[in-house]
Amino acid sequence: MRQATIARGTKETTISVSINLDGTGKYDIKTGVGFFDHMLEQLSRHSLVDMTIRADGDTHIDDHHTTEDVGIALGQAFKEALGDMSGITRYADTHLAMDEALTRVALDVSGRPFLVWQVDFPRDKVGTFDVELFEEFFRAFAMNAGFTLHIANLYGTNCHHIAETCFKAVARTVRTAIEPDPRQSGRVPTTKGQLGG
Repeated sequence: MRQATIARGTKETTISVSINLDGTGKYDIKTGVGFFDHMLEQLSRHSLVDMTIRADGDTHIDDHHTTEDVGIALGQAFKEALGDMSGITRYADTHLAMDEALTRVALDVSGRPFLVWQVDFPRDKVGTFDVELFEEFFRAFAMNAGFTLHIANLYGTNCHHIAETCFKAVARTVRTAIEPDPRQSGRVPTTKGQLGG
């Protein structure tokens, strides 16, 4: 079973994450940051990865530490659940539309973490959430999962829609990339013999 549970505690946050890569998109998410919860629910539902996430962070300061540390723990959970990555599809990409917004995501489950973030928001916040924290989340997630992740919003004017297309496009791309490839059964999809740095 491709499952993992991660617990992470610092002076700033206490995080627990449990995932099942072969789930149905069932989620139970409470981070104390409402809009972030909404985005993580999209990530779970559209990737079909079951996620249980709890976060208790210093949101009286701001949402930065909670957002970044959830990304770290979620990335670590993906890395553990994927193991040596044998049998997976590995590569995937998605164009995802939501009303006026269109976002492109490309992913390599490479074991070599990298993030390209080409997303501009017309405002600084969605509700009370700082939009600059989306990049922090995806960087923490990609670096700890070992993903090469490219996210580019091609156009859009509504900050909520732009953010949601990013999370949904990542979800759909992750779903395809981690899916077992029946022609790769038991083999790591690389000529190197192993994935990673």
